[in-house]
Amino acid sequence: MARSTSTSEREARERLRRYQARQTLHESRTARRVRDNIGAVIALVVVAAVATIGQIVYFSAGPGAPEPVASASPSPSSGASDEAEGAQPPSPEVSEFREWSGTMTINESIPLELTLDGMAAPQAVASFVQLTQDGFYDGLTCHRLTTSGIFVLQCGDPVGDGTGGPDYRYGPIENAPADDVYPAGTLAMARQGGDGASMGSQFFIVYEESTIPSDAAGGYTVLGEITGGLEALIDEVVAGGVEGGATDGRPATAATITSITIE
Repeated sequence: MARSTSTSEREARERLRRYQARQTLHESRTARRVRDNIGAVIALVVVAAVATIGQIVYFSAGPGAPEPVASASPSPSSGASDEAEGAQPPSPEVSEFREWSGTMTINESIPLELTLDGMAAPQAVASFVQLTQDGFYDGLTCHRLTTSGIFVLQCGDPVGDGTGGPDYRYGPIENAPADDVYPAGTLAMARQGGDGASMGSQFFIVYEESTIPSDAAGGYTVLGEITGGLEALIDEVVAGGVEGGATDGRPATAATITSITIE
């Protein structure tokens, strides 16, 4: 009887050991699943947070800002819609890395002769050439005139208030003057302040030599120059000043791009 009892006790202890082992394994697996679930939840929270932050940055400071700060000065405007995300600008090869010449007609009566430098600013020239060939600029207004500090007429916004552009943005800045001086006749690209990759369709014409300070992104891309007709633009548009007598705003004399031809 003693031997039988001893055997039974050993078997009981063995069953208990196996039971405890199974329990330990079960608890280990349960704990691991809990950790995995917690990790998954944390990962989802992080992803959601990053996405939210990205949207906030995009819509408050990036190309998709509904009221961005973009242009030839610290406070001008040139924005983009959320449709710009993922769109690509024309290849720099469209510029053919050469000089282009043409005419930009304002208000049907002001022909501005121009040249574009595809060697110095191939990306900007490629975009300008493609938009011109697509008829993008025809009928667009010059929505901003500055008459103090800097002297520019800004044009090329399809929205007409400084917040529009094509369905892409591009950079980097090309051919900006090292001394921040833009001679009369300079044709340059507007952009968002501090963002060298926010150029689109908006450009500005410097009608009187201006020093435009570089910002964190640098200067402003010079893609060409107005070689003729600047005096007529000054006499017929600039001389009218800014609406309401301000020094920065919509021209009192409307200025509309009738057409642009280049070759």
